[in-house]
Parts: sequence; C-alpha cells; structure tokens
Amino acid sequence: MTDATDPVNPSRASSPTATLEPVLSAKNLVAGYLPGVNILNGCDLDCYPGELIGIIGPNGAGKSTLLKALFGLVSIREGSVTLQGEDITNLKANKLVQAGVGFVPQTNNVFPSLSIEENLQMGLYLRPRKFAERLEVIYDLFPVLGQRKGQRAGSLSGGERQSVAMARALMMDPKVLLLDEPSAGLSPVRQDETFIRTRRINKAGVSIVMVEQNARRCLQICDRGYVLDQGKNAYSGTGKELADDPKVIELYLGTLAKDVDSAR
Repeated sequence: MTDATDPVNPSRASSPTATLEPVLSAKNLVAGYLPGVNILNGCDLDCYPGELIGIIGPNGAGKSTLLKALFGLVSIREGSVTLQGEDITNLKANKLVQAGVGFVPQTNNVFPSLSIEENLQMGLYLRPRKFAERLEVIYDLFPVLGQRKGQRAGSLSGGERQSVAMARALMMDPKVLLLDEPSAGLSPVRQDETFIRTRRINKAGVSIVMVEQNARRCLQICDRGYVLDQGKNAYSGTGKELADDPKVIELYLGTLAKDVDSAR
C-alpha cells in the first residue's frame, strides 16, 4: 500500500505489468464544474489490461467528478488522459464511446419508455450491423435480460435497471468500462448481485474503473484501489492492502460505512 508520495506498483498478483501499457491513464488531473473552482486537484489513475480498479473516498472527494472528467463530461483544465497511449483529454462523450470507453452513470441510466432490447439497441447505434453479434454476447453475460427482453425498462427494479445500463454500455465492446457507484440505492442483496456481476464482466476480459461508496465491498473485489480525498490521491494499493491498512481503516473505511448506512 502506498501513500500519494510513493510510486505505485500497478501489477496484478497474477501477471507482471511493468512492461505493459495502461488501457487508461490519467495524470495530474485538475478539473471542476465552475470557473476557478477545482474539484480534482492533481489526481492520477492507471488501469492496466484486465484490471478492476476501485475508487473510494469520503463524500465530496471528487470520485464521480473523476469519472466524468475521464468521459468528457467535466472539463479538464490541467493534466492528461490517454487510452492505450492515445491522448483523449477532453474528447466529447460520443467520440470516447467510438474510441472504446464505456460509461454507466449512477442515475438516469436507462431509457424507461423503451424495452430492454431497445435499450441495448441504443447502446450500439454507432455500429448497428454488429447488433446481433453483440446481443448474443450480452445475453450470455445477462441471461435474465434475454428472458425479459420485451419488458419496458421503466418497470424494472433498481438492480435490474443497473443491469440494463451495464449491458447497454457493453454493447460497443469497450476497452474500459467506467462505473459510477453501481450499488447506490440498492438493497444489500441487490448490492451483492451487482458486485458479483461487475466481477463477472471483468473476468470476461473488460477492464473496469469503478467508483463506489460501499468501500469495504469494493476493496474485496478490486485488483487495485485508489483513495481520493479533496481531489487528490491519498492512498493506493491492492484492494487487500487498502482494506487491511490501519490508516485507511481509521480515516476512511469507518466513515464511509457510516455514509452508506445513512444513505439507506
């Protein structure tokens, strides 16, 4: 486990990454919503091929802002973002989708008046000829969606809508998937299902960067994690290293657990 001043070892336990290029890399990001007011204050992130990266931190730390900056929804004022070595800093969201970045926002992430299958079709509007091929892959990952493909998305539960949102983002076969608090507002049972589903998507070969308020559960499933505080990297390391670190437990995990309980 490292603090913000130490070099980060990006390797997964199963494979060395010292010579690998990150799928997604952000360096010294400074970004915000209002002129002169920065939410991100020089944070960094690397996601290597096949990794599941977890981002945790207190409310207001800049976690969701980081994902939105990566996806072109918040203007980056300083720093850079690269996708497999290509500069994608401040590209518009539609260009990022074409380049291979998928994004699942926390709320308003489905078209409620459309059916499940129509939602998935919207996820591949840039490559309609690939629809049948990708649909087969998605229904293999989400068999329940295939069984209920004609149901209107607005009639689904929160956990089911989250599945549709993830599935739609995966229709373009992204190189990296950005998830913004996928378990937010769900019951404990549905939260567990969401984390299991996220790990299954990752094991299918999709690199994932996930912001999550349920910090302990996030650290249990992620390969590596970053703790953000006041828009900067406070700590980084493997999920286990962060979950077992006394400083992280004292400063963040207890507080974050209270935040999650109060939000229920």
